[in-house]
Amino acid sequence: MEDFQSAYQEEKARLDRTLDTIDKELNRLRGIPMYTGHDYTEQVLEAGRDTQRRQLAQSGQEPYFGRLDFEEQGGTRTPLYIGKVGVGGDTAQPMVIDWRAPVASLFYSFTGGDSASYEAPEGLIEGLVYLKRNIVIRKQILERVVDTFNSEEEGPAVSDEFLLYRLGENKDNKLRDIVSTIQAEQDQIIRAGRNSALIIQGVAGSGKTTVALHRLAYLLYQYKEQISAEKMIIFAPNRMFINYISEVLPELGVGDIQQNTFSDWASKVLGLDEAPSDGPEALTEWFDHTVKSRLDDSELPGRFKGSLLFRDQLDRFVEQLESACLPEEDFMPWDGAKLPLRTIREWYEQEYKPYPIARRKDRVLARIHRWVEMELKKSPSAAALKERKSKASQREKAYAKKWPDLSPLALYKAFMGVKKMQGLKFEDIVAEIPKSILKMTQANLKKNVIKEEDLPALLYLFTRVDEIDGNLRFDHVVIDEAQDFSPFQIAVLDRFCKGHSFTILGDLSQGIHYYKGIREWAEMQVLFKPDETAYFALTRSYRSTMEIITFANDILRHGVGTDLLAVPVFRSAEPVRIIQAAGAERLSTIRKALDRIQDGPYRTAALLTRNLGDAQQLHAELSGLGYELNLIDGRKSEYEGGISVLPVYLSKGLEFDAVIVTDVDEDHYGERDAKLLYVGSTRALHELWLLAGETLPAYVTANDPEIAVTVWPEK
Repeated sequence: MEDFQSAYQEEKARLDRTLDTIDKELNRLRGIPMYTGHDYTEQVLEAGRDTQRRQLAQSGQEPYFGRLDFEEQGGTRTPLYIGKVGVGGDTAQPMVIDWRAPVASLFYSFTGGDSASYEAPEGLIEGLVYLKRNIVIRKQILERVVDTFNSEEEGPAVSDEFLLYRLGENKDNKLRDIVSTIQAEQDQIIRAGRNSALIIQGVAGSGKTTVALHRLAYLLYQYKEQISAEKMIIFAPNRMFINYISEVLPELGVGDIQQNTFSDWASKVLGLDEAPSDGPEALTEWFDHTVKSRLDDSELPGRFKGSLLFRDQLDRFVEQLESACLPEEDFMPWDGAKLPLRTIREWYEQEYKPYPIARRKDRVLARIHRWVEMELKKSPSAAALKERKSKASQREKAYAKKWPDLSPLALYKAFMGVKKMQGLKFEDIVAEIPKSILKMTQANLKKNVIKEEDLPALLYLFTRVDEIDGNLRFDHVVIDEAQDFSPFQIAVLDRFCKGHSFTILGDLSQGIHYYKGIREWAEMQVLFKPDETAYFALTRSYRSTMEIITFANDILRHGVGTDLLAVPVFRSAEPVRIIQAAGAERLSTIRKALDRIQDGPYRTAALLTRNLGDAQQLHAELSGLGYELNLIDGRKSEYEGGISVLPVYLSKGLEFDAVIVTDVDEDHYGERDAKLLYVGSTRALHELWLLAGETLPAYVTANDPEIAVTVWPEK
């Protein structure tokens, strides 16, 4: 106790000095009049001062979260304070070191022993660690001091104590940063080099999304001269998820990073009036009907159109298009003047061959126009010049119309046989497309209906026949819930991304979009050369209690048949509850469970139903009884917290203090739906309740003595 009081007083004095320094520097900067003139040097200086003002204002509330006493070889023991933002001081040693700085990596990578090392620009730095201390400061008040390593004390490090303290906190309606609790395996991913495609398989609750967001902040710090926030993008599963993660990057002092769904982004690039979407009704139909049938992958439009085989077919189409594009005729601007086809072909096939087809078309037409202008100068009279000029203008327009329409939609219609294009052998191109998919796509395209599954092909045609504008290129791409992406989507995005700089993250065990997602990460790894990619597996789950993770692992083991199991953090709480109720008892039992959860200390809770219709009905019934609930139906762009009612497939990526999963029986969660139940179960941080019918799914082993399950109400 005496040691703790001494450490607390030491840190309290250090905090007071730091806050005083921050306050003085912030007042000094605020006292400098803001420059609004046009001198470039002064503008740069003002931008620097503005950044400092914002960083100091941010640091003024919670300046740091950790301390590491480190002695570099040949140096002296120095206390290093780690915070979200670096803060200078009166000496060469900063008062606070930015968590992204090389030396700060010691705070995350050091897990015991006294020696440690880190990579710096000048090479490997080695030394001794004497103390690792976690510090909680909220609104300038020192709340907690925990030593996770102290070389002067006997006994093991207690690195999990502080982590468990933070994990035990309740959730609100936004994802938060984990900068104070980044684990060694997470830090390795965050600090990986930028010119590679990182593929991260992470179990539910392993912090995949948060790690990816911290990685963006690190890349901007480490490569600030080479990349910019505006050229980075996060692809999220839906707009509500974008809102849910929206505060993490600002908390880390990073702004202006693009955040979008693939459908919305692709539609903007293609100039579509509206982004195609499966929509909640379509998703319900898939889950309740299509996915339950034993369809082969080749019969699933999303799987086939997301395959590299489909991309290869489009390549063959573009090859045919290249030779069929040029009108097979001489150009005659007026009678008596002729530009031979062989000359035009030489321009198209030789001089402009390095350019994509649309650029070659533009250059050929521009070259023809320049030739016409030269020929017009040979006109014998003003009258002849006027007449020739008029005819040439008309014939140039007519000749341009003989070239095919090279817009992505027009080309896709030609590829699918909906629109005829001279010189193309349609039957040869689409020979490998399953007839059912071809017929369905043709019917949609005839009505100008574009489905989400068509977007990769449209984007690919756009990149094959035209140049990608520099404003559309990315320095880095993050893809969340990547198990629901197709290989073709990644291949298309790679054409927009510099240096294969990707962070691709997901969980195969949560691949509930069976009709379009991948089965193995190898489907994406083959897109990159071995030295262009790296694979990481995050197996430790920080979200849920041991009881919940053990139960969820059992679903994976018996229902999914996978060995991608989670390793729980030692955080024990309530057992998983199986609520036996059916028919007339269903609603009253839900109410009893919900009342009990509401009486607890929780901020967020969720009622997860099997489909959208059930969610809408349950929301209406409970709202009519006076409960304040938020219905999440796939249309909202904001997660409001509190108690939510939603279908389980819309809960991916979200987490709640307590979760009730309804209708857990063979009819709703059969063998093919085990991944859905796994997703629902792993949304819970502290408590998980399952409302069961008369017969539980066979893979839910409620009687397994190793699973902490209790039947409620208790007898």
